[in-house]
Amino acid sequence: MNSTVPAYNSPELLYADTDFSKLNWLEKNWAAWYIWIGNPIIATGLMSFLLHEIVYFGRCVPWIIIDAIPYFRRWKLQPNKVPTALEQWECTKQVLFSHFTIELPAIWLFHPMAESIGMTTWQVPFPSWKTMAPQIAFFFVFEDMFHYFAHQALHTGALYKHIHKIHHKYSAPFGLAAEYAHPAEVFILGTGTIAGPLLYCYFTRNLHIFTVYIWITLRLFQAIDAHSGYDFPWSLQHIVPFWSGADHHDFHHMAFVNNYSTSFRWLDYLLGTDDKYRAYKKRTAAAKAELKKKNASQEELKAMEEKLAAEAEREGLIAEAEVENYDKKKA
Repeated sequence: MNSTVPAYNSPELLYADTDFSKLNWLEKNWAAWYIWIGNPIIATGLMSFLLHEIVYFGRCVPWIIIDAIPYFRRWKLQPNKVPTALEQWECTKQVLFSHFTIELPAIWLFHPMAESIGMTTWQVPFPSWKTMAPQIAFFFVFEDMFHYFAHQALHTGALYKHIHKIHHKYSAPFGLAAEYAHPAEVFILGTGTIAGPLLYCYFTRNLHIFTVYIWITLRLFQAIDAHSGYDFPWSLQHIVPFWSGADHHDFHHMAFVNNYSTSFRWLDYLLGTDDKYRAYKKRTAAAKAELKKKNASQEELKAMEEKLAAEAEREGLIAEAEVENYDKKKA
């Protein structure tokens, strides 16, 4: 890998010592992009922003389609709450506002900051999967821990009332709502996504931005899927037991409490912040088993699930009101 940074006003010189015959198709086009744009800072900023927008909205499209097809309601966690076209449009406008006011400036500043701590950006070839896989695993674990404690803090007093409450507008989340949040929350929780790669690179001096792009893509998929509101038999949480998934996070939106982590379930389990979730699942399973013994109809099973969900949501509204009234309690 070429580690010498030529002058930015001579983009062809970036790859003067590169043997293109040894590069794969993606690596060749990566180099062509940087040569075509002519300035690595602009090239990285533009590519990073386009990646984020294309992946985010591209991943949301399938969930929008699924929400519009009644057949899939059998797997919807809160089937009586399907987002309307107006709700999805209002959500999209807030998401775009945050993308352009918070994420765009941060993305454009990323290249010089990344290079200052030794991250490779325009260089080719890319690192091997053996190098990238443990790095991405570390980013997942770091972000999950950061998000857990930051998210829990956002459920307290002024932080909830003035910042996080926006994200809880939808008690039954949907894909587009993954980044529906106050700009301050986008910055706070987004720090966990990008701080892992930056810290890793600072201490190891061994990270390529291509690895970061893979991580960002996987993180966006995780966030959108967790907010989708659907629990399919083939969903990842049924394959990887400690994976969080939509079932885990949907309860957080419905009941306001518990389940503060993003990708994994272990912190909530170890620190006891999934007790109400597990009690709810246990009640639901017991009630379902009892009704099946009585040969209950699908309508009766559905009514039972809706009743238990409504009870959890009412309890959540009480818990939310208590947090919002923190100032009155202090007085």
